[in-house]
Amino acid sequence: MKKILLLATLSGGIFLSRAQEYKNFETLKAKDDKTDNIDTVATVYSGVFSIGINQGMLHNWAAGGELISANINALFQGTYIRYNGRSIWTNNLDMAFGQFYAYSNGFIPRKTDDRIDLTSKYGYRINTEKDFYFTVLFNAKTQFADAYDYEMPDWENHPISSPFSPLYLTLAPGVEYRRGSEFSVFFSPAAMRGTFASTKYTTMNPEGAFGVAYDKIFRFEIGAYLTARYKKDITPHFSYNGRFDAFSNYLAKDTYLDGVLVKEDNPGNIDILWDNNFSYNFLKYFSVNFGLLGIYDNDLPYMKNEDDPTRGLGWWQVKQYLNVGFNYKF
Repeated sequence: MKKILLLATLSGGIFLSRAQEYKNFETLKAKDDKTDNIDTVATVYSGVFSIGINQGMLHNWAAGGELISANINALFQGTYIRYNGRSIWTNNLDMAFGQFYAYSNGFIPRKTDDRIDLTSKYGYRINTEKDFYFTVLFNAKTQFADAYDYEMPDWENHPISSPFSPLYLTLAPGVEYRRGSEFSVFFSPAAMRGTFASTKYTTMNPEGAFGVAYDKIFRFEIGAYLTARYKKDITPHFSYNGRFDAFSNYLAKDTYLDGVLVKEDNPGNIDILWDNNFSYNFLKYFSVNFGLLGIYDNDLPYMKNEDDPTRGLGWWQVKQYLNVGFNYKF
């Protein structure tokens, strides 16, 4: 009987603690909602860093499988916002890196993720009664490490990309609607984008690489650009972070090399990025992360493979991950 009473007391304590935590969360959330987009001087920042490691070993396993394998993934998402009167300066930094190691290929590290994505926006509020801003946006995208063609026997001599090659830079004036630090939508009818790539990669194929023409190092584009972000702490432990980008190049056209058509293109081939991350925190410093990232860009090669179960997705690049590991939020 004493054990039952003790268990009931502990359960009740945990429930009340969780209830109080949720109540505090709702109070802070309501307070934040009341101060959304009020003209003031303030700094708001937040971030999350997570790292997960998976390892496995098999011996004489009848069902078969990889003898020894390991996978490590790291993710960082940070936001810094500076309010100053009717002006606002917003910075978002997304970084990810992952590698897979397997006994069957001699533990050659193969990347599962590699990206650096920085967005900086400066906006001026049009009207203190509305949530619209005249905004200038700058975005830079690249990667941390070299990537290789592992289908080649001497794969280490066949890199297909490297840090700052490609490097994507976007500069766009436009209008933004934002609601606090959780939600924003930006549109520019005249976004300028530059793609930089080494001739080491643009001479590999007649159509060039990453949208850059054969034997060139730079490509200029101008077009319509839309980007939206949504970040939500649904409960004290469960959160969502999403992003959607779309870009249409007004200058897109078919590419010819020595009179031969090597690539078809037009402004209707819209570049799309759709990134989703769900995170559940437990035991303070641990989390379960589920992510789904989709990219459509016909400037990147698509090799049709009948053995690929996702071949129906065509030019879409799709990445899904489920990660359990260390998580730190601030």
